Amino acid sequence: SKQMRAATPQISAWVSANAGSGKTHVLSQRVVRLLLNGTPPSAILCLTYTKAAAAEMSLRIFDILAKWSQMSEEALHEEISKIESAPANSKKIAFARTLFAAALETPGGLKIQTIHAFCESLLHRFPLEANVAGHFQVLDDAAAEDLQTEARSVILNQASKDPVKPVAKAVDTILEQGGEPAL
Repeated sequence: SKQMRAATPQISAWVSANAGSGKTHVLSQRVVRLLLNGTPPSAILCLTYTKAAAAEMSLRIFDILAKWSQMSEEALHEEISKIESAPANSKKIAFARTLFAAALETPGGLKIQTIHAFCESLLHRFPLEANVAGHFQVLDDAAAEDLQTEARSVILNQASKDPVKPVAKAVDTILEQGGEPAL
């Protein structure tokens, strides 16, 4: 199936599908297969658009690994054989039982985060290269809205004081083309 192919770690895959179609399942299976094939947890990075998706993927992966650490030999053999589309050997089964602890003990854990969180971590690690202040903080939504409101007030005040200045003409153009919501 297309989902099994997309979950195969040896191939490069682009997964694009509608909500509820199984993307998180496929990507979780891909991570589990990477771990099962010996990829260290610290070498895996999963990026999502939302915090909810990151939490869901993390939960699914850890649920699978936790179950593996407690499953009977027979059930685990069957599950790994199904995931890998090939019979599992005793060495792989024994290794699968260690993955939950390995993922938990990895410094920084499995990296499953939003694109924004990943970019923020890069900026914090390399502030000089990014030309940002070393101890910057990301604005929360309320602070960003306050700054936008303040900036809008400054611009409207400047425009109202001198209607022939470029700022006033820009405000007029914005209002003409997009109305008040455009401001």
